[in-house]
Amino acid sequence: MKIRSLFLSSLLCSILFTSCSDDMDDSIDDDVVTNPENVEIRDFIYRGMNEIYLYKSGIPELADNYFDNNDDYEDYLRSIASPEALFDSLTIPLDRFSFLTDDYIELENSFSGISQTTGVDYILYRFSNSNNLFGVVRYIIPGSNAEGTAIARGDLFTEVNGESLNVDNYTSLLSSPSVTFTIAEINDNEVSNTGEEVTIATTEITENPILIQDVLEVDGKKIGYLMYNSFVADFDAELNDAFAYFKSENIDDLVLDLRYNGGGRVSSATRLASMITGSNTGEIFAKQQWNDSYQNYFLATNPDRLFDYFTDNIDDNVAINKLNLANLYVIGTSSTASASELVINGLKPYINVVTIGARTTGKSQASVTLYDSEDFSRQNASPNHTYAIQPLVYESVNANDIVVPYTGIDPDVQIAEELDNFGILGDPSEPLLAAAIAKITGNSQAQSFAAKKMKINYQEFKERGASKPDYKRMYIDKVPGIRINN
Repeated sequence: MKIRSLFLSSLLCSILFTSCSDDMDDSIDDDVVTNPENVEIRDFIYRGMNEIYLYKSGIPELADNYFDNNDDYEDYLRSIASPEALFDSLTIPLDRFSFLTDDYIELENSFSGISQTTGVDYILYRFSNSNNLFGVVRYIIPGSNAEGTAIARGDLFTEVNGESLNVDNYTSLLSSPSVTFTIAEINDNEVSNTGEEVTIATTEITENPILIQDVLEVDGKKIGYLMYNSFVADFDAELNDAFAYFKSENIDDLVLDLRYNGGGRVSSATRLASMITGSNTGEIFAKQQWNDSYQNYFLATNPDRLFDYFTDNIDDNVAINKLNLANLYVIGTSSTASASELVINGLKPYINVVTIGARTTGKSQASVTLYDSEDFSRQNASPNHTYAIQPLVYESVNANDIVVPYTGIDPDVQIAEELDNFGILGDPSEPLLAAAIAKITGNSQAQSFAAKKMKINYQEFKERGASKPDYKRMYIDKVPGIRINN
């Protein structure tokens, strides 16, 4: 049985795209969300996953002939406790990246670099054999409330708003309207509080993903350094300007710092790769592999749709600034994912790509935002709720059909960020950048890059959950515009 929507809303947004979000929070029907007898949201989730999920064949319930009739289908939806439970049940166990959100307005903002934040970018660690957490400041977002305060890169914190961080309270504490960080330090291989507190109010900011652009002159070489933290299409012009700067400086080599870049829009990744090489316009940057229904459809109707090509321009046909590099040096860590890995993998068939740092995340798939409308587009989405799903829809391989390993990309030069020596981002002595420079110049005498043996037992804290998405992922900006299961 081909599933059709059983509960299409009679009231549809009549204004295009973003204006549908106006006063949305004031018009949500709580009964749609909380009443288990109301299956509108669950119907939307099922239809979306049944339509386009990359791993549809691995979920028996998503088979087109799974239900005998609409009554069986509706009974199935009513048997699921919540939208989150349904979504989780429709993803394969190895899928770490598909997610559900109950606030697509926040999701859309995140894709544009907009967030509610103190401006403190941090990473969380979990003490071994404990539910307690501590955070480490990675950088301060320029122009945020945190800029100019007494908190800086490399600072540790164990308490927020007077409470010790743990796996149960970290989300609510760190998303408070005002956040008080209790600063900590490492003493005798223990993390202990200093007693110093820094209070910062949360506000909405738009973060420029280009944190640093600079040219370093080392051993007679001009080395461009770009720290790029997210593939946000709204900043592609600024990215192009950064490459104009590198081009004007006639750099010899480029260090691309993606250590905190969890991904973003595929088109921005394609443009960045094109700026780096400049000589491969029209050649294949990446190939797309969809579920069987979509793959066969594209092969039969539009085979070119299955390829991402190196390009000559960004929006409004503005020419890209090309460096024509034969070598690229990429800094990556476990936070480097998705579109970042796409750039590394997509460039390898064409130029020499050297990776420095730690093993990356291991995400080769792209996703797309589906809304509760008849064709899953943003226009005419149901006004009764703000749920959206972000399922994986295709896997990328490079021109040589090589995929990013599930375990991540292993570095050519292995070096970790150490808790007691984060260094200053962009400074040639910062350990990861220093290792990249040493690889370029061949001079590794100035610094030892051997990892230190810390006696603190801790591990990076990551959580996969339908209601706790990490928005910085590889995605395409719109649904393909077709319906196969209709």
